[in-house]
Amino acid sequence: MEIKFTEESLKKLEEAKSRYPTNDAALMSALWIAQEQFGWISNEIMLYISSLLNVPFERILGVVEFYTMYNKQPVGKYHLQVCTNISCMLCGGYDVVDYISKKLNIGLGETTPDGKFTLIEAECLGSCGTAPMMQVNNYYEENLTKEKIDSILTKLSNS
Repeated sequence: MEIKFTEESLKKLEEAKSRYPTNDAALMSALWIAQEQFGWISNEIMLYISSLLNVPFERILGVVEFYTMYNKQPVGKYHLQVCTNISCMLCGGYDVVDYISKKLNIGLGETTPDGKFTLIEAECLGSCGTAPMMQVNNYYEENLTKEKIDSILTKLSNS
């Protein structure tokens, strides 16, 4: 697969670069744009971004490794990120992980055979008052119960 931004992604990148004094400062935006297009950030994608921004590969790798919002491997169509930090843990975050894991028959970091769901444990997602919660792609699902999880998974399975 050739790694190349679409015209739309290049346009987004140029707009992002225009907001910052240096290309270095636009790195996180460039990575986000890449993840939107490719679904994850591979070494090849990091090399491509390095060439676009003239930023060393090692700096890009450091950013990708540090921030959990960047997928370092392919994920399913629906990326289920269950918060298990303190508030969510105390309100049943690990029960949510276990329930989804059994329901989808996958473990943490795994993707269902049909490629629809990937389940991961996430650090604090900043929604402590609505624990337990998970992020599905870029959307929050909060105040989770088994019934609500069933409804979410059914809806996503049918889309």
